[in-house]
Amino acid sequence: MAKLKSAAKTKRAKSTKQSQAASNKAEALSRSIMDSAQQIWSAGMGAFARAQGEGTKLFESLVKEGSQLEKATRKLAGGKVDVVRDVVESRVGQVKERAADTWDRLEKVFEERVQRSLNRLGVPSKEDLQGLSKRVDQLNAELRKLSNGSKPAVKKAAKPAATKKAVRKTAAAAPVSDATE
Repeated sequence: MAKLKSAAKTKRAKSTKQSQAASNKAEALSRSIMDSAQQIWSAGMGAFARAQGEGTKLFESLVKEGSQLEKATRKLAGGKVDVVRDVVESRVGQVKERAADTWDRLEKVFEERVQRSLNRLGVPSKEDLQGLSKRVDQLNAELRKLSNGSKPAVKKAAKPAATKKAVRKTAAAAPVSDATE
């Protein structure tokens, strides 16, 4: 039994040593984890402090870069806008010219159709009326020439009404082709 007792003591001693070693390992591991957590916390606090200190500087530099980029973009866009404006104004001018030409043609066609309709109805044209007016003027001139060589003034006063009626009948009876000659 002595052997058993000594073997049990040895086992206990081994198990105590092993448990103490495991306890030491656990304690060392726990300390290591606590140290790492402390370092992580300190690094986070340092990053926060740096971000606060350099944050305004970073923000101001970003604003400055953004302003410079905006100026460059506006300058580039301004040049493009001028080019586009010129192109649009040119196209608008072309469209206006086409519209004016189309309007003129439409007006001419309308006038021609109205003139044809008036001619079918027997309404004399402007040229016809001008020709007739010339013919009347010519006849009046001939009458004046004839009346200047006439006899006494008393007969002149009595006949003018009769001659005017005759002139009107003659002018109305005159063919249109004579008026254009």
